[in-house]
Formats: sequence, structure tokens, C-alpha cells
Amino acid sequence: MKALPFIVGALCVFVIAYRFYSAFLAAKVLALSDERLTPAHRLNDGQNFVPTNRWVLFGHHFAAITGAGPLIGPVLAAQFGFLPGFLWLVIGVVIGGSVHDFVILTASVRHDGKSIAQIAQKVMGPWAGRITGVAILFIVTIALAGLGLAVVNALENSPWGTFTLASTIPIALLMGTYTGVIRPNGVLESTIFGIVCLLAAVIFGQSISETGFGSYFNLSRQSLMIAIAVYGFVASVLPVWLLLCPRDYLSSFMKLGTIGGLTLAVIIVNPELHMPMVTRFVDGGGPIVPGKVFPFVFITIACGAISGFHSLIASGTTPKMVHRERDCRMIGYGAMLCEGWVGLISLIAASALFPEDYFAINVSPEKLVELGMSAVNLPELSAQVGESVAGRSGGAVSLAVGMAQVFSELPGLKHLMAYWYHFAILFEALFILTTIDSGTRVARFLVQEFFGKVRPEWGRPDWLPGNLLSTTLVVFSWTAFIWTGNISTLWPLFGVANQLLASIALVVGTVWLIQTGKVRYLWVTLVPLSFVAVTTLTAAVQTVFQNFLPMAEQGHAALAYLNSGIIFLMMGGLLGMLGLALAHAVQFLRKNGEDASYAKRYRESKTGHSRTIN
Repeated sequence: MKALPFIVGALCVFVIAYRFYSAFLAAKVLALSDERLTPAHRLNDGQNFVPTNRWVLFGHHFAAITGAGPLIGPVLAAQFGFLPGFLWLVIGVVIGGSVHDFVILTASVRHDGKSIAQIAQKVMGPWAGRITGVAILFIVTIALAGLGLAVVNALENSPWGTFTLASTIPIALLMGTYTGVIRPNGVLESTIFGIVCLLAAVIFGQSISETGFGSYFNLSRQSLMIAIAVYGFVASVLPVWLLLCPRDYLSSFMKLGTIGGLTLAVIIVNPELHMPMVTRFVDGGGPIVPGKVFPFVFITIACGAISGFHSLIASGTTPKMVHRERDCRMIGYGAMLCEGWVGLISLIAASALFPEDYFAINVSPEKLVELGMSAVNLPELSAQVGESVAGRSGGAVSLAVGMAQVFSELPGLKHLMAYWYHFAILFEALFILTTIDSGTRVARFLVQEFFGKVRPEWGRPDWLPGNLLSTTLVVFSWTAFIWTGNISTLWPLFGVANQLLASIALVVGTVWLIQTGKVRYLWVTLVPLSFVAVTTLTAAVQTVFQNFLPMAEQGHAALAYLNSGIIFLMMGGLLGMLGLALAHAVQFLRKNGEDASYAKRYRESKTGHSRTIN
């Protein structure tokens, strides 16, 4: 089966969904109006609240939400076959992920750019705010661990890849120093410098890695864990303009350019999808993802279809910069469609591998023998990329090999397989480290906020002792998960936590819609909420009893009970939010009903200070 029909079909669905469904949400459900002033205008402070061009803000929002999740999740879900992942990516992003992001972004804009936890507290009470805050802290920590593990598995004993990735740090520091100290208006020349240096690191990385100097970058698994932990700590503590921002800015060019190039390459090459539409692992027994296609395909794909992590961005920096309310449609709904596209392209690249090679990369040689498989092209692929790729689980390596294979099939580029592979590794690692540095900083702010309730100075982001201690706690937490876990334990834990947070965000969005008098349209959030909550709670229970608790019998009791406890805590949080939502809905409807006069008064109260933005 060729890839092109699926590409065309998915593109048509996305275009139709954006043209009609998002327009319906904007006009009928959310009633977007440019006559209602956004926080960017009413609270303009020149720093956080700043009216921003919608195309610029779209780029920021897309770069912020599109981490490594849509790259790794669909690749791991290919274990079940191409079709389950393809269907969930297309359907889930249209009726789930994009609705989730759109509703939360609009709700935050209407609540002065407040965070999802603050919105929960405002519309559902203080307990809802506390539950959401704890859920956010868990998801950020677990996400950092899962994504960090993918980097470790991809770069272990890979001096070329490690050197290239490490090179981005001094490049970013030079860019940050130049634009932050030497020449604040020198963004163009700084960008050119960064891109040229980045490409040079890829091109000359092989030659450098083969010298004596390259031995410093031939790191073991444990050394890589420590190096990533040190980077996460330093990036969180240093001023944001010096390292984090220039690295993220540099990676955004790599992100957009590579996805665009890969899409074009897939269209030109039209690769054969060697992965079956459905594999024998749909009924369980798979070596990568435990359990059956239902419910595990949904929590494995996670970010590519719907992601609770996005609620942090949609109620974080983005709502503070929205120029006009109607811009929320393109930014909230449109950016998530683009992320779904990233997931589809990743799934196609992985499915272009022979199944035997896909599993040979993602499981140990012993496990491959147990499956009754033997590699088809893996020895040749390893020789072409310049290093062994067998047994490197986590999804990153199999995606990089798949991407390199597609690119190398372009006319005249077959001999560049090694460069394409390491370019793809750099591309993925940049995504992941962007999430690690930004996520560590977000988690540090949350920890400081909790500490600030005990001693006020701990809540100040600029207080150095609180900064250092909070960062240390965060980095230690996600590093401990990496050190003691593997992809079969960490990714299900991440998927469950991420989807539970998405369910919590949809609960908040549903209650908010009730309070705005939109009861007749509740199905737009209740449908994805019901499906995601049921599948995630089912997956959570199965993960605990089929994956985590058996680890106790294998001598890993502490890890088994810790992981199980986290999942049960998150499940309790979602069930608590559902109970609170039901109580608030009943109380609200009894008091106000769904009468037009209340809806009119509510809209008037929100637009009393409005004026048209010219």
C-alpha cells in the first residue's frame, strides 16, 4: 500500500474540518467577537501582555505545543499497525485535540490570560484549582522523563549525534549574547549565524567524532542521563534570553523546515507502507506497548491527537498575546491540526520500514528472537548510517531511520543516508531538549508557587535560593524516573498522565460553557471528554495491574508502587473533577436554567468595557 492516498485523504479531512467545524465553533459555541477587547489590549504591559500579529503568534504557539510527543507517540503506536494510528490521528485531532486547545485558549482569553488551574478555581472552586495544579506538576515531570529517555536511547554511544546536539548549546549562547548584549537588533545576522553553524555541526560531525576529540562525545547511558540533567538545570536557572530562547528559536527553523521537507519528500517518493494495516499485536502481547489496541493506541499516540500539555500553553503565554478574539480560531484549532499532521508524517516514516526492522530497532535482540523475527535490511541500514541502530528503543531511532530512508530515496541523494539519519536525530533531539528546558522551567515555577504558600519569598521567581532548590527538586525527580525506567514503563505513564490532564481540561471547558449559557452545544466538549476519559481510565487500570504491579514480583517494588500510586492519584483527580463538575452543573442549571435572558446578561457583562479594535 502506497502512502500518497492516505496523505491526500488526511489533508482533505483537515481542510474541511478547519473550514466548517472550526467556523461553527467560533461563531456558535464560543461566539468570538473582535468587539470584545482581549487581555493583550486591556492589560498591555509591554512584556507579557502584548498584542501580537496572528501569524507570529501562530508560529509561537505551534512551536510551543509541538514537542517530541507527535514524533515519538505515533512511531511507538505503529506496533499495532498503520491503520489504528492513522484513524485516531485524523479523527482525534479534528474532534478532540483541536477542540480542546481552541476552547481552553478562548476561556483563558476571557479570563484575562489566566492559567488552566486558575480558570478551574474561578469556575469550579478552590479544590478544582488544587487538583488541576497537582495534575500539571505530575504531567510535566513525567513528560520530561519520557522524552529524556528517548534522547538517551538515541544518543547512547553515538559520538556524531551527541557532538552535533551538544554544539547547539554554545551556538545558542553566542546567539543569545549577541542579540541580548552586543547588538539587540541583530536578529537577522544572529539567525544566519545559527543556521550555518547548525548545518556545519551536522556535516562535519562525522569527521570530528572519528578523531580523538570525538571520544569525549561517545557517552554511555548513565553519562548521557547526567549530561541531560545538568543541561536541564542550567537552562532553567540561566536568564531566559541567554540559552533557552535562542535554542528554541533556532530549533523552530529546524522543526518547520524538516516537517515541510519530509512532507514534500513523502509526496515525491510515495513510499511503500511495509507495516501491515493491523498487526498481530492488536490483541496484546506486543513488545513495545503493553496491552491491546484498545485502549493503548490512544494513550501511546497522546500528543498527536489530543494533549493535556497543550492546556498549559493555551492558558499560558499565548492568550496574553492574542490581538483579536477571532484569531483564536486559527491559533487554537489550526495549530493543533498542524501538530496532527506532524504525527501523521511520523507514522508514515516509521511504517515505511519493514516490520522486522522496525521491531529490531525497538526491542532487544533476545526479544526479537522470541517474536520469531529476523531483520531484513537492518545490517545494511546500520552500515549506511554509520552506527548500529539495533535495540535502540524509544521510537526516536526508528523514526530517524525511516525519515533518512525517505529522504535518501529522492533522486541523487541515496549516498547521503548517514547525513540524513544524523540530521533526523538532531531534529528529534532539538524537539525533545526544547521540551526539557521549557518544561523544567515551568515545573520550577509550579514548585515555587507551592513553596510560596508557606514562605512568600519562595514564590518569587527571581529569588535565587528558591530558584536553585526548586530546580534541583524538579531535575532530580525526572532524572530518577529516567534512571529507573524504560520506554515500556515511562511512555504508558506519560500517556496516561497526559490524557488525564486533557480530560481535566475538557471538564473545566465544559463547565465554563455551561456558565456562558451554551448548554445546547455541550456535545462539542462532552464527546471528546467522554471518549478520552473512558479510554484513559481503562488504560490506567490495565497499566497498573498488567504492567506496574508485576514489576514488584521482579524485584522492583519501589518503582512499581510509585508508578501505580501516581496513576491512582491522577485517576482520583479526574474523578474528583468530574464530581465537582456535575455538582456545579446541577447547581447552575437549577439557579439559572438555559434561559436566553441569563445568556444575554452574561455576554453584556463581559462586553461592558468593549470597543472595536481598529
